[in-house]
Amino acid sequence: MGAQATLLINHPDRALALRLVDQVAAEVRRLERIFSLYREDSDLSRLNRQGFLVSPSTDLVEILRRCYDVWRLTERAFDPTVQPLWLAYKRHFSDPRATAAGPSRQIIQEALDRVGFDKMAYSEDRIELPAAGSALTLNGIAQGYVTDKVVDLLRAGGVEHALVDMGEGRAIGSAPEDRPWRIGITDPSNPDSILKVLPLTDSAVATSSPAGFQFDEDGRFTHIIDPRTGSTPQRHASLSVVALTATIADALSTAFSLMDMETIAGAVRRLDGVDAYVLSQDALWTHVKS
Repeated sequence: MGAQATLLINHPDRALALRLVDQVAAEVRRLERIFSLYREDSDLSRLNRQGFLVSPSTDLVEILRRCYDVWRLTERAFDPTVQPLWLAYKRHFSDPRATAAGPSRQIIQEALDRVGFDKMAYSEDRIELPAAGSALTLNGIAQGYVTDKVVDLLRAGGVEHALVDMGEGRAIGSAPEDRPWRIGITDPSNPDSILKVLPLTDSAVATSSPAGFQFDEDGRFTHIIDPRTGSTPQRHASLSVVALTATIADALSTAFSLMDMETIAGAVRRLDGVDAYVLSQDALWTHVKS
């Protein structure tokens, strides 16, 4: 799904570990055929082309239910129907004649008219997008979901110690010598530099930053798009969420990037086992705990 993947297994039986790696690869390929925006034959791509999908996969329906939970918790900051806005920015800045001011307000409004998770219909029988020209992206949650599915598979295979990163990281148990796994948070302005190291044991972490992808050379317009306004605010330099599952960590890191500190704290208080590490544009860290 466009992200690098890493799997570290600490297991005494090398042959079993290698068989599990093969099973993991097969599971990732299966889920990619459902969630990928990069594959034209994926379920998600077919849904976006047609505007509807009959008899959707169980995983697609399940991830949409998770999306709804986070959409409601974050006051609509997390919304997978944001894809028309992403496409509007992409089309604008792909044009050699593009203005530095970004897409016009009219273009943004036309995209906003196609956004709204509450306007979607989804069930085990059928998924239908909100309007003509609507489209979904699951890039803010699917990598975490895939990570969790891989963790389930490894645990079923008897793995008690592993670090899984399918775009987002999740630890099974502890690292060798009963130490926590260590996940570094990189400097948004210098990916080769680690700003903070988070210890993980039986938990997951996801990080979002406006610096991850920028449409323009000046970095004014980024991939973190507010589905409520169509703007690309840069409230925080980097935002990491530690949670019990990678699905929740992934979705919350995306949504929290669009929320102020007070609203983030209010959302975190309603959850169990969630920590948010927020790096301000002034390079100051704030830790919010549930």
